[in-house]
Amino acid sequence: MAALAEEQTEVAVKLEPEGPPTLLPPQAGDGAGEGGGGTTNSGPNGGGGNVAAASSAGGDGGTPKPSVAVSAVAPAGAAPVPAAAPEASAPHDRQTLLAVLQFLRQSNLREAEEALRREARLLEEAVAGSGAPGEADSAGAETASALLSRVTASAPGPSAPDPPVSGASGSAAVSGLATGSVAPGKVGSVSVEDQPDVSAVLSAYSQQGDPTMYEEYYSGLKHFIECSLDCHRAELSQLFYPLFVHMYLELVYNQHENEAKSFFEKFHGDQECYYQDDLRVLSSLTKKEHMKGNETMLDFRTSKFVLRISRDSYQLLKRHLQEKQNNQIWNIVQEHLYIDIFDGMPRSKQQIDAMVGSLAGEAKREANKSKVFFGLLKEPEIEVPLDDEDEEGENEEGKPKKKKPKKDSIGSKSKKQDPNAPPQNRIPLPELKDSDKLDKIMNMKETTKRVRLGPDCLPSICFYTFLNAYQGLTAVDVTDDSSLIAGGFADSTVRVWSVTPKKLRSVKQAADLSLIDKESDDVLERIMDEKTASELKILYGHSGPVYGASFSPDRLWATDHYQPLRIFAGHLADVNCTRFHPNSNYVATGSADRTVRLWDVLNGNCVRIFTGHKGPIHSLTFSPNGRFLATGATDGRVLLWDIGHGLMVGELKGHTDTVCSLRFSRDGEILASGSMDNTVRLWDAVKAFEDVETDDFTTATGHINLPENSQELLLGTYMTKSTPVVHLHFTRRNLVLAAGAYSPQ
Repeated sequence: MAALAEEQTEVAVKLEPEGPPTLLPPQAGDGAGEGGGGTTNSGPNGGGGNVAAASSAGGDGGTPKPSVAVSAVAPAGAAPVPAAAPEASAPHDRQTLLAVLQFLRQSNLREAEEALRREARLLEEAVAGSGAPGEADSAGAETASALLSRVTASAPGPSAPDPPVSGASGSAAVSGLATGSVAPGKVGSVSVEDQPDVSAVLSAYSQQGDPTMYEEYYSGLKHFIECSLDCHRAELSQLFYPLFVHMYLELVYNQHENEAKSFFEKFHGDQECYYQDDLRVLSSLTKKEHMKGNETMLDFRTSKFVLRISRDSYQLLKRHLQEKQNNQIWNIVQEHLYIDIFDGMPRSKQQIDAMVGSLAGEAKREANKSKVFFGLLKEPEIEVPLDDEDEEGENEEGKPKKKKPKKDSIGSKSKKQDPNAPPQNRIPLPELKDSDKLDKIMNMKETTKRVRLGPDCLPSICFYTFLNAYQGLTAVDVTDDSSLIAGGFADSTVRVWSVTPKKLRSVKQAADLSLIDKESDDVLERIMDEKTASELKILYGHSGPVYGASFSPDRLWATDHYQPLRIFAGHLADVNCTRFHPNSNYVATGSADRTVRLWDVLNGNCVRIFTGHKGPIHSLTFSPNGRFLATGATDGRVLLWDIGHGLMVGELKGHTDTVCSLRFSRDGEILASGSMDNTVRLWDAVKAFEDVETDDFTTATGHINLPENSQELLLGTYMTKSTPVVHLHFTRRNLVLAAGAYSPQ
């Protein structure tokens, strides 16, 4: 290892306040040194309820539409509700019927709408044909109420409805639901005059419990869960955070500000540490007006928080809420949570902690069941000319030349058709130009000279340090052939350096270009102006900080369109990083919502949602064979994912700060990670993936058992003096290039 440290070099890029930056010789001070079954259903209805709900849950990872409460009646044990006067209740009942019909129409539930209309007409006809006008008005009110009572399925006694669960279809269903206590003398109703939008009507129609009882409701559930068996406690504890948030928001939204403040102060310390950033945002929302325009809270109110719970734990929770008549808690579960129920043993605390932490809970299992073509495309046939040294059959001594070791197939694209690869014509790929073929030939030649890496043969690291980077280094990239390095800066500039003896040149003026012989073999050299040759070129054009820089060997942008060809919508917060799959059919994105998504380039669909990070994701990389994905985040963890099965298969611990960059070696043997903790770490990728559990039960239930072997997989740690590692790159010969801006203490 000491020998490795001596071989490592460092090139410092110095940015001067005035004039163009210069490329300094290697510095010796800041280099890298050694250092269950998947069957799911909604479960029993739990007896007759007393509120009708039309619910629609989307599949394939889509956000399910929230269930909508239509009417409310006091449960058993509450004070009796006095009958409202027929004249007063008639307009409210008719408005409610109109709201229900409008909701059914917007949800394309024509049959349910027509059935309700037919029954309403029959009742109106029956009213019109009986008695005097005064009696007709009274009877009309009574029959409208009777119709509503049929819709609400009113029944005595408390009951607990089933929340949206996995397997729910896009159709709406009318089922028995329970609501919180209704104050005496008030009947559930809605006014459509001020809120013409049906969604606003139905959300405003939801009944709120006694605000002074919220702390007692939450404390009672907390005591029940903490006293339950260990096997259920870990799963049911997932309810604490989403219930806390939604109960607080309900208090604020209904202008119970003092009760909301007391509730927050009493219970916010009980939440998991990885929700602290969200809680800080939540604490700033103390009035109803504050909630308008707040994206985080808007996401929370419109996206259902996903919990994955075993059927036994779910039934235990349901029985408890039935016995305690805690309908306020159950309403929140019904309206704002999506419980993904599975059959089998409950998950352990370790298994749950590995998967939770995102802004919207875990990913639904349905979101990761679509087929993904993760294999590599067949390489086009290109003849590689032999070098002079390859043409010599014998060396100077007349002995036969030693055969070069056979190239490993892990890191290269397949020459045969991969059974997991997409069809060759699934997406239109451009034909190879002569320059592309030449670059591939050079790549193949260098591959023959590639160093085979492993635990006993670690790569050397060349570190590029940006000194005096007063502009603020925000992004770095290196060309595939390792000849250029680009930096994006906070002052809106992109600066490109040549790291080879070949300098950067500009194209000649138009007048000079007209004098060039276009048929000459070296026309590409002749069009360049030698007078402009320099080691640095500065690119202007952005009007804000440059957070991403990338060299592209092809025509990535479609210049015949001024609009995007694909828009991948689904993240609940900023997208921090993107990476194309090696077969170009998919693109992965990492977001501040603490999820990683895989998108199909062909149709724009989200085909994988990975949760488990406890902070915003800042780095992504695919393995060379396309099967695995590695992700890094502000939590300092590196997570490994099996793309085909949609499972987390590994966790690498060691970094103490944000993981900014991840790269696999060209042969797939080594995974390198760079962090804001000023270190580069090398991991044994082969060993990390060799014992992957991908059986049907694990895939169906998500019972992930991550081995605690991070230290066994860590091959080396390389520290800088005071330079956070922003970017990593493996050259074609498996040399590691790292880059970052020097940060004085």
